[in-house]
Amino acid sequence: MEERLRRQLEFILELDKEKNIFRQTHLSGHGRNENDAEHAWHMAVMAYLLKEYANEKIDVAKTMVMCLIHDVVEIDAGDTYAYDAEGLKTQKAREDAAKERIYSLLPEDQMDELKTIFEEFEENKTAEAKFAHAMDNLQPLLLNNSNNGDDWKEHGVTAEQIYGRQSKTREGSEKLFALADKLIRENIEKGNIRR
Repeated sequence: MEERLRRQLEFILELDKEKNIFRQTHLSGHGRNENDAEHAWHMAVMAYLLKEYANEKIDVAKTMVMCLIHDVVEIDAGDTYAYDAEGLKTQKAREDAAKERIYSLLPEDQMDELKTIFEEFEENKTAEAKFAHAMDNLQPLLLNNSNNGDDWKEHGVTAEQIYGRQSKTREGSEKLFALADKLIRENIEKGNIRR
């Protein structure tokens, strides 16, 4: 087998480990915890379906790739819960080390391309990155809403915490932020989110 193909296949098998990284968010219908691969797939489909609501014109294919690879680093770094203040302190260092190891499995040109897309997501400056972040924030919010806010209740999440995270949604889509705001307010009224 040629070296390029061997490295691509090694990376592809490494990606399979993302299916073993479970998140705090449960599947809709009060299912089990979702895994990172399901989250990424869901975000990518959402980016395609909801692209018309982006604040700026986006390259949807690039945005979908960004959604698909943004959590690959969690294979090594683990999932850091969005509202885990202690975990967030070390998240960047853990994810940077993981980025170097995991993407280095690829041939150099693909390694550079995917690392660049990952870093673009992290920097959150382009229209694509901002919209991908909107998907990253909206997707668990939709699942939490579908489950009567059980994950928010379990972790004692406050409205301030949720609005802090959803500020990135607004940067990618005013329209989808308005939807998120509506759902958050409804869940506050139901007692699913602490004030």
